[in-house]
Amino acid sequence: MTASDPRPEPDAALVARLRAAGCVFAEDEARLLLEAAESPQELERLVSQRVEGFPLEALLGWAEFCGLRIAVEPGVFVPRHRTEFLVELAVEATAPDAVVLDLCCGAGAIGAAIASRAGPSVELHAADIEAAAVRCARVNLEPRGTVYEGDLYDALPPTLRGRVTVLAVNAPYVPTDSIAMMPPEARLHEPAVALDGGGDGLDIHRRVAAGASEWLAPGGRLLIETSRGQAERSAALFEDAGLNAHVETSDELDATVVVAVKAVAVRAGL
Repeated sequence: MTASDPRPEPDAALVARLRAAGCVFAEDEARLLLEAAESPQELERLVSQRVEGFPLEALLGWAEFCGLRIAVEPGVFVPRHRTEFLVELAVEATAPDAVVLDLCCGAGAIGAAIASRAGPSVELHAADIEAAAVRCARVNLEPRGTVYEGDLYDALPPTLRGRVTVLAVNAPYVPTDSIAMMPPEARLHEPAVALDGGGDGLDIHRRVAAGASEWLAPGGRLLIETSRGQAERSAALFEDAGLNAHVETSDELDATVVVAVKAVAVRAGL
């Protein structure tokens, strides 16, 4: 520890213990756990749980996302860094006074990141079906935005219908049979409703596509995360729903996003 870095330095035994448990960034995790612990007993509890496989973010009570600390609690989906690509694309599409909806919001990381970059004039809404996620999202987004609990569009107030200019979605897209191959931190400690996308992983994408046109404003843009292998099939779902869709990818973040736009109606004679 230096004079410019007041963080406590973990001892070698603590780092070795975490590394032996499979923590790739053992030194960084050890520092974060030291900062979070208020006593040696608390540190031992946190380290023991981490060694047992509990997600680091749930133990700390926050996850880093787009430079923000997003509050999370145990049992809530932890935002992934690859989703920062979706945020980048969404911010590019967010004009002043835009109406932004973070659907399947989890802890509200996407909505918080868009709002932090797009400015105070953005009207922000978010929704999720899972109660613990909604609790976290309200901590992260309110009073800046409004968070609703419910199943996709059913959670939304009718006043949003046809007004959403940016619809950002990180719906589950892991095929059911692939859940067992996910890292234990996810499959054992995050809710199935946030991971399981059905037989081909696109069940929720189909439902999002089916209702998107009703909630988007003319010219409104929907952005939904997916995998490279699923991207063309997901894009086709939104095309079939009457939107113009294409696929964007980031090699740096290993991220794939389908972008779908609602056409602007042209009046006859113009």
